[in-house]
Amino acid sequence: MLLLPLCTPSHQGHAPFMAFGISSWQSEEERKAIISDLKDTSLETLEKEKGSRISLGVWVTKAEEQAQPAKEMTVTYSSSVANATFFGFHRLLLKWKGSIYKLLYREFLVFITLYTGISVLYRFFLTGRQKRFFEKLSIYCDQYAEQIPVTFVLGFYVTLVVNRWWNQFVNLPWPDRIMFLISSNVQGQDEYGRLLRRTLMRYVNLTSLLIFRSVSTAVYKRFPTMDHVVEAGFMTADEKKLFDKLASPHLKYWVPFIWFGNLAVKARKEGRIRDSVDLQTLMNEMNRYRSWCSLLFGYDWVGIPLVYTQVVTLAVYTFFFACLIGRQFLDPDQGYNGHELDLYIPVFTLLQFFFYAGWLKVAEQLINPFGEDDDDFETNWCIDRNLQVSLLAVDEMHMNLPKMEKDIYWNDTSARPPYTLAAADYCIPSFLGSTIEMGQVDAEFLHGEQWPWEEEKFRRQPSVLRRVKRFLSVHESSASPTKGSYSRQTTEA
Repeated sequence: MLLLPLCTPSHQGHAPFMAFGISSWQSEEERKAIISDLKDTSLETLEKEKGSRISLGVWVTKAEEQAQPAKEMTVTYSSSVANATFFGFHRLLLKWKGSIYKLLYREFLVFITLYTGISVLYRFFLTGRQKRFFEKLSIYCDQYAEQIPVTFVLGFYVTLVVNRWWNQFVNLPWPDRIMFLISSNVQGQDEYGRLLRRTLMRYVNLTSLLIFRSVSTAVYKRFPTMDHVVEAGFMTADEKKLFDKLASPHLKYWVPFIWFGNLAVKARKEGRIRDSVDLQTLMNEMNRYRSWCSLLFGYDWVGIPLVYTQVVTLAVYTFFFACLIGRQFLDPDQGYNGHELDLYIPVFTLLQFFFYAGWLKVAEQLINPFGEDDDDFETNWCIDRNLQVSLLAVDEMHMNLPKMEKDIYWNDTSARPPYTLAAADYCIPSFLGSTIEMGQVDAEFLHGEQWPWEEEKFRRQPSVLRRVKRFLSVHESSASPTKGSYSRQTTEA
């Protein structure tokens, strides 16, 4: 085993770089310097230094000097469907990464091979008597295969899986809210104040890291032991000793949360947090963050009941196993109903397999979004992003304010940002309500003697004819020769 460089993606638009001792937030010059040092290091030196502490280092078990290509997971195609166009989705049908073709092609080839083998056996190897028996079996399978409720069972199952998948995404732990509170409420620009804020934020990130280690295979491969967590800087050696001393058979992701609360109370007693309201706000936000982590753990612990997954899988595969025999093209000379043509290739059966089995594959991919499929969540990127952004917010950006200046609309009462020529068509007048299109109406109020006579008011009482006219949006006008004309619709039933 050798310690070798591993290529990882850059999320800032730069070229891929070596992750051997490199962080995604280092500058390009720092990366080049580390890469240059690595190129000058021999394999023997790396072998001797195996096991030493490398900042965010990666153990690679392949003795290759060439960098490996990065594995990107989530497939994003939003820009391709930003506008509805003629056959707008056709561009997506040609993509391979994350596509249904990549998921299903193995099963599809197996189904075609089995169907072809049975067809060849029926046409060229069976005797006449055997063919008659096979034809009866084929008709029987085709007749009763339709009684398997594939559409109902599979549709309900996929809906349940997609809902779980989306709920897990919206409950991913993001530290943005709590880092804002720590930066604004934990005071002190001295070394101790900086240490307080960074330690509180590190405990927040450590909580989510421990959860991700327990639910995500990609994160567990990156941090297989707590020593790797210490090596990566999420936990100190002393903290690990305290962590290991806690004798508990349960997952201890809650320990950093307790540390956070104790440290926040200490900061309040020392006056670093000005009042108890700020402390309560901070603790409430940490509780929200902990609840996100707990929810992810709960989804990993209690999944969709195994029996339901088995029922759906058996329903799909049993249906298509019956189709292998029941959808065969039989001898037209035998006069079987529905077998007047011999097309050799079951086009619509293949389409049915593609849609139903593809539906099942969608559920298979989404049922656990913390794996390593193309569309699984990029949990390692989340860890990198959360740590870098949160430490930046509570440290370098603490009380680091830009100089206040008068904005360009200082003396302009009708501020209106400019448009580029490309966006000129989107400059539209403000919407003032749908009634603005009605134009002018008879807006004169009726007072006292101007009010309609009693007999006219009686005439305007609701009637069947009036209700019909109202339904047809027919407005009535006054028949009085001495009073001004008016138009009014009653709201009476």
